[in-house]
Amino acid sequence: MLATRPPAVRSKHPSYKALEPSRGGKIARIVLLAIATPVTLFPFYAMVVLSLKPGAAVTFPQSMLPWPVDFSAYGEVLGGRDLLKWTFNTLVYSVVSVVAVLLLASLAGYAFAKKRFPGREPMFWSFLAMVMVPYHVTLIPTFVLIAQLGGVDTYWGLILPTLANAQAVFLMRQFIMGLPDELFEAARLDGASEWRIFTRIVLPLCKPILATLGVFVFLWHWNDLLWPLIVGGSADMRTLTVGIASLHQENVPLSVVLAGATVAFVPIFAAYLVGQRYFTEGVTMSGIKG
Repeated sequence: MLATRPPAVRSKHPSYKALEPSRGGKIARIVLLAIATPVTLFPFYAMVVLSLKPGAAVTFPQSMLPWPVDFSAYGEVLGGRDLLKWTFNTLVYSVVSVVAVLLLASLAGYAFAKKRFPGREPMFWSFLAMVMVPYHVTLIPTFVLIAQLGGVDTYWGLILPTLANAQAVFLMRQFIMGLPDELFEAARLDGASEWRIFTRIVLPLCKPILATLGVFVFLWHWNDLLWPLIVGGSADMRTLTVGIASLHQENVPLSVVLAGATVAFVPIFAAYLVGQRYFTEGVTMSGIKG
């Protein structure tokens, strides 16, 4: 009797080819991106062009032409003492916050992902519930607490309330959960301490998500307006966003304000260029797991 093959069972899971967009879908995506790109870039273009035309009346569409060019507004911005002080304050606020948030989030993410201790899950979900609390609800209580501790007009009062970042902890936990447990077990068998495991295994493997979070946190702090405006009462504690916003009250020409905004945008763009190598990988690998 000839052996008969069992009937082929069709997989329930779609193949990768079935998930690929069709030719029409690709064309539609390209057309959509072609329309969205100039709409997205136009505000940046207008900001730069209008900053190069000091003293000229703003008319549309004549003012959107890239000529004539006059850099006097940038000279006024870069030559002012206030901009240097605002930039220094913003760098301290952003860089220190990025380092502290990444360190604390990676430590908490490692504990929630790979450590076993009583109350781990309730503690994590309670901490994550902070995401659902509107930022403005906690603004006044936070300011009252910082004021009572003497943190108004200080760097630590500016930085400290922003370090408990629930989103960063969540992303770090999701990423570290995807790391194989065998790495940690082998390191413990070799006698490695928890701190050595964290610094030699966890942090090097978390470079993509750390770079992604670093860009997000830096962008958020660099553009933050409300909290620096509230806690920084004096002119010496102004950040770039607060300083540029204050120019409107001083009847400063529009070209100078936009020149300041352009200068403030450059570090953000530079931070993205530095972290773009890991940016996409970090967003992809930190998807929701388990």
